[in-house]
Amino acid sequence: MTDILLTSDLVAQLTELDTDLLLAVNGLHSGYFDTFMWLVSRKFEWIPMYLALVYVLLRNFHWKVVLAALLAMAAIFLLTDAFNSQILRPAVARLRPSNLENPVSAMVHVVDGYRGGSYGFPSAHSSNSWGLVFFMAWLIRKPVLTLFLAFWATLQCYSRLYLGVHYPGDLMAGMLLAFLSATAVYFLFLRITKASPPAEVKDSYIPILVGSVIIVVFLVYSVFA
Repeated sequence: MTDILLTSDLVAQLTELDTDLLLAVNGLHSGYFDTFMWLVSRKFEWIPMYLALVYVLLRNFHWKVVLAALLAMAAIFLLTDAFNSQILRPAVARLRPSNLENPVSAMVHVVDGYRGGSYGFPSAHSSNSWGLVFFMAWLIRKPVLTLFLAFWATLQCYSRLYLGVHYPGDLMAGMLLAFLSATAVYFLFLRITKASPPAEVKDSYIPILVGSVIIVVFLVYSVFA
């Protein structure tokens, strides 16, 4: 009984900390960052960076390996999204902080009426973003590119906190799910393709440049929006 009470107290403390961290980030809002974080959180605006990553793969691997890598990344996203939506989210049933049925929602700053779906654990944004980071880190093994992609994934996660649609715990769970999925898929990919990281990575700066330009465009656009 004592162990159960201690576990219950620990869960309550972690939940309270999770909520406090969310409200601390979400509370630092302004019109400028409402626009900026909204843009960061969107998906289609990042397509040029994704295409730049495909270009880097084509510059450093045979096209058959690139095709296998793209299929592997699709498998990672399918695993994380399907596992999220079909199993984890319904099982955990943790309401998003912005969900009107959640008492916390009264304290959450919502941007443009966006509240997301009903449940948010784990975060699909986090699992998809970090899934890309981990797989590319295994495949390319270029520290500068990995650091930039990690910064990009962190910015993605921060935007979800800012918009009030996820708790920090949702994002951390998504990151863990991404690590497990990306690592498992990568070693299966390696077993099938026998591909090895390039000794010298060509044009790894291009996704960094493209991603940086996108962020700068967001920053400038947010001034005038």
